[in-house]
Amino acid sequence: MGRRRAKADEAATWPRYFADRASRSQDPALRAFYEAGMPDPDTPIGEVEMVALDFETTGMDVHQHAIVSVGLVPFTLQRIRPAQGHYWVVRPPRPLDEASIRFHRITHAEVSTAPELDTILDRLLSLLAGKVVVVHYQGIERPFLDAAVLDRRGERCLFPLIDTMNLEARQVRQGWWRRVQTLLGVPQTSIRLGDSRARYGLPSYSAHHAKLDALATAELLQAQVAKHHSPETPLGDLWS
Repeated sequence: MGRRRAKADEAATWPRYFADRASRSQDPALRAFYEAGMPDPDTPIGEVEMVALDFETTGMDVHQHAIVSVGLVPFTLQRIRPAQGHYWVVRPPRPLDEASIRFHRITHAEVSTAPELDTILDRLLSLLAGKVVVVHYQGIERPFLDAAVLDRRGERCLFPLIDTMNLEARQVRQGWWRRVQTLLGVPQTSIRLGDSRARYGLPSYSAHHAKLDALATAELLQAQVAKHHSPETPLGDLWS
């Protein structure tokens, strides 16, 4: 009961944080982002407007690497709207690392003519405003966007998100039997995006294209809620 109450209290801080930032932000786009607010954590997930977000980056370290492409797809539990999604390749401040090119397959030639992230930042923030962001692995999109906004606008950009990797880990990596398997040296079940989707019978997509990964994440969340939760599940039970 104590842990659940603590989580509820944590979730309830996001609407208050947005209200505070809306009153203090100096950057117009960022102020509009915060003014759009966040749903109350008691709102059923079936009533929430969401946006699946994916970044391809030049590496995993937010202090050394940068965003190289952005993909997003708006959706609800009832409907995914890929035609209203967006995809941008952006020019990072440093040359692409050859190792990262093997993952995202975005070339030096593509980024040489791409816009700098700052030129699409206002549009990106407007598309995220008022919606709950959904990602697969919370260690990329939120910290990289926060660092990018702080570097270019001098202010923080923090927001709650639903992490489908975390939701999957709750199902396949927790419980006494999984702990026994770990002690016995049994390899952990993969919670990568493609492997997680396969457990719900979802088709295999080509990985590491930002918009396609965003679409895959939206579909995965719909499947996870259908199997393990319900449209009445409070938003605060799922976001972090």
